[in-house]
Amino acid sequence: MSVYYVYILETISKKNKKWYYTGYTNNLHRRIEEHKSGKGAQFCRGKKLIKLKYFETFRERSKAMRRELEIKSLSRKEKIKLIKNFNDIEPIDA
Repeated sequence: MSVYYVYILETISKKNKKWYYTGYTNNLHRRIEEHKSGKGAQFCRGKKLIKLKYFETFRERSKAMRRELEIKSLSRKEKIKLIKNFNDIEPIDA
């Protein structure tokens, strides 16, 4: 069974401007490394910092793709709120 990820990267340009990139993949670690090495999306090339800020998991590729489009349609303010809520989640003790 495959797992698909929808993620948001925070990027910092050479002019110190903060941008957010949203994508989906079936291998989150590999995809982030591709972005960092300049082999990912053209949007991320030339950025001085690329950092994973948010992700969701899905069992179906179509649902991940749909969610990616939903997130891409959000305003910058809404994306920041989504990231903040994700980072405010308390870890579950095992």
